This record gives sequence, structure tokens and C-alpha cells, in this order.
Amino acid sequence: MIDLTQPEVQFAMQAVRKASQLVRQVQQTMVTPALTKDDRSPVTVADFASQAIVGRLLSQSFPKDLLVAEEDSADLRKPEAAELLSRVSDYVSQAVPGANSNQVCQWIDFGRADSGQRFWTLDPIDGTKGFLRGEQYVVALALVENGQVQVAALGCPNLVNASQPLLGGAGSLILAVRDQGAWTTPLVGDEDFQKLHTSTIQDPAQARVLRSVESGHTNIGQIDQFAQVLGLQAPPVSMDSQGKYALLAAGSGELYLRLLSPDKPNYREKIWDQAAGSLVLQESGGMLTDLDGKQLDFSTGRSLINNRGILASNGLLHPAALHALRTVGA
Repeated sequence: MIDLTQPEVQFAMQAVRKASQLVRQVQQTMVTPALTKDDRSPVTVADFASQAIVGRLLSQSFPKDLLVAEEDSADLRKPEAAELLSRVSDYVSQAVPGANSNQVCQWIDFGRADSGQRFWTLDPIDGTKGFLRGEQYVVALALVENGQVQVAALGCPNLVNASQPLLGGAGSLILAVRDQGAWTTPLVGDEDFQKLHTSTIQDPAQARVLRSVESGHTNIGQIDQFAQVLGLQAPPVSMDSQGKYALLAAGSGELYLRLLSPDKPNYREKIWDQAAGSLVLQESGGMLTDLDGKQLDFSTGRSLINNRGILASNGLLHPAALHALRTVGA
């Protein structure tokens, strides 16, 4: 069983729960059918508010720790952003009564760094397009020490049991600690944790591939070639965000790829997009490497500069998947 008394685990659990509940509130009140396609204001508000909540709690729990995260308050402090800052502050003050705009900016920037021997990395909303469609997104937080993820938490407001989409349900909180497994419990409520296990499927024909809804995140043509070489027959599962790692960990999928987009052949993943999900998958029995079969190196700053793309699996299918990637030249 995971040791819930560890201060790092308690912080991760509290921070992701509070941030996820606040982000859910923003989605429910700001994301409407009338929202225009190019209006990103709801996700911008939610990103800043989520990071402010986590930064505040980090300053209280581990005041000397660093935070490597997606946002900073520089743009919020500009005069032309006054309305945006006011809206962000209004949401934060609902979770932290009395919070003012200056405090919100300080919390957003708390511990801001690019790397270190020990740091937390946060994606305040992973899956922005899913958030804007009113679908799947997560709050992802991880503790990295000496280049290895040690603690991870995923807040999935629109997943139940770490695997079943349900808008407005209890959601899922997923925790993983190195050598202590991966576990899930409702995001809202006080129920026991259930251990997560990857699937036992070994036949590639039965493997379910988890694919991003947004085609710009990968190479669709190569994924289709990969599926053909591997002999995949099961229909793919489309989902935004690191929620895909939750599904893999819960045995609701077997493979996930992040191939290099033809438009961005030199792209390297941001660490906050992979850190929390990587430990959740590994601790549930799965395997995660880059496209060359190398372990992910989280000691290189804000990007995984020593790694190309992502291959995640239930572990059993990893060798065959790597062979298929080499065959299609990915």
C-alpha cells in the first residue's frame, strides 16, 4: 500500500485535488457551446489559477523546493491583462478567501526554476483542447529527484476509476510513489485507494492504441503504418492529455505513441507533459521509453532534450512495438 503519511505524498494529493476542483469549476462556468473556436480565455484563466493554487501550497509545505511549470505571471502583470488577472484572482479567492492579485502572481511564480537536483514539475492543465471541448484534461504534478520521478499525482476530473469517461462525476485522483505502486481513488470524497495494474494482453492483434484527439501532436501516417506492421485489429481509443497514462495503468489500453510531427521533426517533449504519467505507468507494471528505447531523462531542464518522442505500453508489448517503430522508420 502507498504510504499516505509521507509529506510529499500528502502535498501532492492535496495540491492536485484542490487545483483539479478549481479547474473543473472554471470549465463548468466558462466553457459553453457559444464559445468561439479561437477563444482560449477559459483555459488561460484555469491554467493560471491552477498553478497559483499549487504554488501557494508548495510555499507552505516545502518552501525551499523548486517548481518547473508551464506558466509565469509576467504577462498577467501587464496593464492590458488587468481584466484577465482579475478573473484569475476571483477564481483563486473562491478556494483561498481573501487572496489578492499580487499574492496570486507571487504564487504562480513561487519557486520558479528550469531544473535542479530536487524539483516539482506541474502541468496546470494537460489537454487544453479537451478542456475547451468540455472533455478530458488532467492536472499533473510530479516530484523529480536526481533525474528520477519519485512521486506523481494526476487529477482527472472527467474520469472515474481512472479509466471511464464521465463528465461531472466524482473524477479520479491517481497517485504513484516509486516502489510503492500506482493507486486511484475518487477525486472528490474519501474512499479507499485501489491499486492499478496494466493489462495482460500479449497478442498485438488485441492491443488498443491510445491516440491523441489532436492530430498535430503526432505523425498520423506513421501510426497507421505502425498499426499495420504490428497487426493491430482493435479500434484505437482517442483521448486528450495524460489521462491516457491513467487508462494504460488501469488496463484499459495497451499502447500509446508520441511520434514526431512532420511539421516539428526536432520537437522535444516538455517534462511536465510526461513526468507524472511516466511514474504512474511504470508503477502499475507498464513500460515507458522514447522511440529509440531509451529511458526518459528528466535531468535536462524543461525539455527532454536527450529523448525523441514517446512509446508507452503495458510492458508485455514493448519489444514488439519498438521493432515495429524501427520498421516504419519512426
